[in-house]
Amino acid sequence: MFPEYRDLISRLKTEDARFAKLFDLHNQLDQQIKNMEERIVSATQHEIEVLKKEKLKLKDELYVLLKSHTS
Repeated sequence: MFPEYRDLISRLKTEDARFAKLFDLHNQLDQQIKNMEERIVSATQHEIEVLKKEKLKLKDELYVLLKSHTS
């Protein structure tokens, strides 16, 4: 996610508690979705889609925070 911001992401994960929390939640959702899609965890397609939308919302929030630290 956002390879062009790799260094900034590493820094913000340690310096910005809100960013770190959102980043961790995004990664947790990503793993949860993968587990559902691979049928490791049972879920309906609707449940997967809901989580994907939530993950996308988090990604958007993370992007806004990244952009605010580069301006």
